Amino acid sequence: MTDSYLGFANSTLGSRIAAMLGLPQPLPLERFKPGQPVIRGGVLIGGGGTPQLLNALVAAFKAMGAQTVAHKSLPQWLSLANDAGMMTGRWGVADQPGEKIKALVFDATGLTDSSQSDALYNFFHDAARSVLPCGRVVVLGRPPEACANPRQATIQRALEGLTRSLAKELKRAITVQLVYVAEGAEDQLENTLRFLLSPRSAYVSAQVVRLTVPSVVAKTAVDWAQPLAGKKILVTGASRGIGASIAEVMARDGAQVICLDVPQAQAGLDEVAKRLGAKALALDIGSAEAPQALVDAALADGGWDVVVHNAGITRDKTIANMKDHLWQAVVNVNLSTQERINDALVAAGALKAGARIVCVSSISGIAGNLGQTNYALSKAGVIGMVQSMAPVLAEKGITINAVAPGFIETQMTAAVPFAIREAGRRMNSMGQGGQPVDVAEAIAWFASPASGGLTGNVVRVCGQSLIGA
Repeated sequence: MTDSYLGFANSTLGSRIAAMLGLPQPLPLERFKPGQPVIRGGVLIGGGGTPQLLNALVAAFKAMGAQTVAHKSLPQWLSLANDAGMMTGRWGVADQPGEKIKALVFDATGLTDSSQSDALYNFFHDAARSVLPCGRVVVLGRPPEACANPRQATIQRALEGLTRSLAKELKRAITVQLVYVAEGAEDQLENTLRFLLSPRSAYVSAQVVRLTVPSVVAKTAVDWAQPLAGKKILVTGASRGIGASIAEVMARDGAQVICLDVPQAQAGLDEVAKRLGAKALALDIGSAEAPQALVDAALADGGWDVVVHNAGITRDKTIANMKDHLWQAVVNVNLSTQERINDALVAAGALKAGARIVCVSSISGIAGNLGQTNYALSKAGVIGMVQSMAPVLAEKGITINAVAPGFIETQMTAAVPFAIREAGRRMNSMGQGGQPVDVAEAIAWFASPASGGLTGNVVRVCGQSLIGA
């Protein structure tokens, strides 16, 4: 659905009227187009204490072909980058800001005490006004729960408050993320930086991502132009909306896609599958027979590499007015079915080594929503499933993560009453709704063979909605 106000606020006349009346002036988001570089523009690198990720950052930025400059807090970056054959330089002269930059990356892994927080202040105070529209900010830290002592854990946990606040302050469609990198997981950083610094993450902001040591390491180099080449991927609920967009992005990135939806959606399912050169599988995943049917289909394909649990339903009523069959239907399709399918596929060995399971939760499962007790329970349950199953599946070399969309422009949100729809669109740091492709891009990041260090994560695709945490 088209956001008419977005176009109006960015027209010559509309921007003047919006400024005069104090109305929101959201910027059109930059989104990924095949063939473009990871990031267009310079990256300013900073750090505090004794940063521990500089070598990993040098390797990642060299592989990306990114142009970097060093903040005065990190003079050692110059020699490290030059030794790696990268062109770099200092940013700013005589305490004056340097050129405009597209991204800020701050290595906070060396911070061990709150008294060192001035390093964060100095870097962001110097650079905040120099980030270009649709820019990117990434702060890197160590997981607080794994820190050597309480003081180190304290300052590392404090990074979350900083990044969430920065995401609200910088505006102009600039996103801010925090990535906790476990010791030993440094070589997992590149893939996540490629996502968070690129237009693929246009509607993801103020998120906390945890990188761990993978249980299965990818044996072959990733083709970054088509990272899913040759992978067999099941996408449920693929006949329209977010599901169709997920299937499109997976196919764009080289995957062989199996598009699944209910038999009632056969026409739309066939159209999507034909357009993408994919397989169409008409099946009611809520039925008792579905898990075994999917096991049989996966084994017939030689095993699947990725399963994307996108299918879901809503049956909204306040709980006092809700019939029991509405409760049961939503919980069954949105949650219980996913558990049964995962268990069946894993038990039958129908998922390949290094497989990925990606689930679609919702902001409703984080913040709750009026008239959606059944839906919110099911989507919060998806989060619980991801977090509780991550260590269990890791023993089998399988990762499991989830995305939690906020207001996404779909047929479903188009049917929402105007006032509620506009509130959903504007009540986030981007001042607009997301697109189905924004959800799809995040899922493709989790699905990548280079994402072995990502498991148990729940990332909101909501433009930093003001609703929820």
